Amino acid sequence: MKLGLVTYNMTYDLDLDALLALCEQTGIEGVELRTEHAHGVEVALSAKQRTAVKQRFADSTVELVGLGTVCEFHSSDAAELERNVELGKAWAQLAADVGAGGIKLRPNGLRDDVPFEQTCEQIGRAWCDVAAFAQDLGVETRMEVHGHGTQQPEVFRQIVAFADHPNAKVCWNSNQADMDANGSIASFFDAVKERIGTVHITEIGRYQYPWQDLFNRLEAIGYHGFCLAEIQHNPDPERFMTYYRTLFDLYTGQWHWPRR
Repeated sequence: MKLGLVTYNMTYDLDLDALLALCEQTGIEGVELRTEHAHGVEVALSAKQRTAVKQRFADSTVELVGLGTVCEFHSSDAAELERNVELGKAWAQLAADVGAGGIKLRPNGLRDDVPFEQTCEQIGRAWCDVAAFAQDLGVETRMEVHGHGTQQPEVFRQIVAFADHPNAKVCWNSNQADMDANGSIASFFDAVKERIGTVHITEIGRYQYPWQDLFNRLEAIGYHGFCLAEIQHNPDPERFMTYYRTLFDLYTGQWHWPRR
């Protein structure tokens, strides 16, 4: 497994050069670039700017794992739903142009006016639309386990069931809601493990989540993709991420001296 970074909160204020320098200094192997942050990788980029971003990553040791969009598909407004679907496709095109492996999508809540199953179906069908478009570009779509109500395992499982496209992958998000009454993630993990495309991890230095169990389960399914740190801003990011890298290596059995 490889350690990456989500640029939401941590490093939101860094331009692309500073971000890549931080990653290289601290052993961070990849990034998921969040929209609306200082690095400025957005759908409005020109063809020339897209080429420059792709080249900047090619010149670094850091992989562009994905682009973190805010596209969501639960709206009751048909025009708003269609806008988000088309925006998702635009992000997929951007990902292809800049060399990103995928895009992150999200459900962002349930509606009060319809049964939750109907919202799940709407989200799943819209996700499939974007997934089919993105597949032709060689770009994964990854739905984050996210949102009020929609992050609940029984709800998210239904969204995944309606998204029956091979390019509709899951972004495991390490939420408290993943755990059952006994503090186990086993049931939810088993329900989506065949679809996991990326993993978000948070404060792995705190006793707030069964981190070792998560990493063991990922290893057991042969997951060798990115675990992306989605953590709060720190005033000393270089020092903080150095410690984070060491913790990740210890959890995943990759710590050794000297470091390779």
